[in-house]
Amino acid sequence: MKSIKRTLGLAGAGILTLAACGTAPAEGDGEGGGDGASADFKTCMVSDSGGWDDKSFNESSYDGLMNSVDEHGIDHATAESTTDSDFAPNINNMVTEGCDLVFTVGFLLAPATGTAAEANPDVDFAIMDSTAQNPDGDPIEVDNVKPIEFNTAEAAFLAGYLAAGMSETGKVATYGGVNIPTVTIFMDGFVDGVAHYNDTHDTDVEAMGWNKETQEGSITGDFEDQSKGKAVSDEFYNAGADIVMPVAGPVGAGTLASAKEGEGRKVIWVDADGYETNASDEDAQSVILTSVMKEMTTAVEDVIGGAVDGEFDSTPYVGTLENGGVGLAPYHDFEDEVPAELTEEIESLTQEIIDGTVEIETDAAPEQS
Repeated sequence: MKSIKRTLGLAGAGILTLAACGTAPAEGDGEGGGDGASADFKTCMVSDSGGWDDKSFNESSYDGLMNSVDEHGIDHATAESTTDSDFAPNINNMVTEGCDLVFTVGFLLAPATGTAAEANPDVDFAIMDSTAQNPDGDPIEVDNVKPIEFNTAEAAFLAGYLAAGMSETGKVATYGGVNIPTVTIFMDGFVDGVAHYNDTHDTDVEAMGWNKETQEGSITGDFEDQSKGKAVSDEFYNAGADIVMPVAGPVGAGTLASAKEGEGRKVIWVDADGYETNASDEDAQSVILTSVMKEMTTAVEDVIGGAVDGEFDSTPYVGTLENGGVGLAPYHDFEDEVPAELTEEIESLTQEIIDGTVEIETDAAPEQS
């Protein structure tokens, strides 16, 4: 089967010794794989509370940083957040460390990023999955902050269509970690994809776990507690769903655990190619149908490359199906199980979304210029 979009190159990335809030950040020596010409440039990164090894958005962003360190020979430092209260101190630590460019990973860091950027106009910032915000959570435009966002509803729409076409029980499900736009955008796209399959095939596949109209559904409340992911997934599978898409970072590991306990259960991962990030767990790989990917690694590499060349700007980047910023991962172990007709429908649907023939509507979508 042809891959809808290329998969993220995440395998084999090492994890740096990480700093907790209030301690010295982990730091590199600037001696990467490049020619050393950029050794006086320092790029830094602050994680969301899920940590660098979340097999999701933090890890994908971190891989982009480390790839850039190798390519450009730049100095670097990182700070790993364990709670929301770590965000502001960790960002301030990066500024104190003399970082030229500070990445903050995740929507929840937006207020702390906006505050730090306004207080430090000589430092450049890039935030994943958001724009900068003021302390009240209102979006603000800051000349030294580059938003990096992704219209994941487009790829999640494809995943919902795939799930509906692959379901044997006529029930699929999704849930989120926190009710924020960068989570609900996946869930909106997923349930709309299921609905589109039903309209196309005159079927009645049920999408459990999320009501797009009311913006209410199954939310675990954080990105850390895997036992909550296990519990909500157990409920879905026991209620008849055979495919579940967690949008909850490390919490999604609970869904993998639940899926491994029953016959015919499948999982759709998000952010990174879950099959690749779970390479050490063949049982987990065996239940992952596909993944809704954000090319965060590539986005980080591109922004760092431009900054090293003196070309940083605050123009927002929005990843879409058209520019390859979002997409579906390969089907891996399920490649021979996905019917050729369904594969062809998804490939056609991808082009229809790019062309605008099929429109994906969600209030959580980032604005595009």
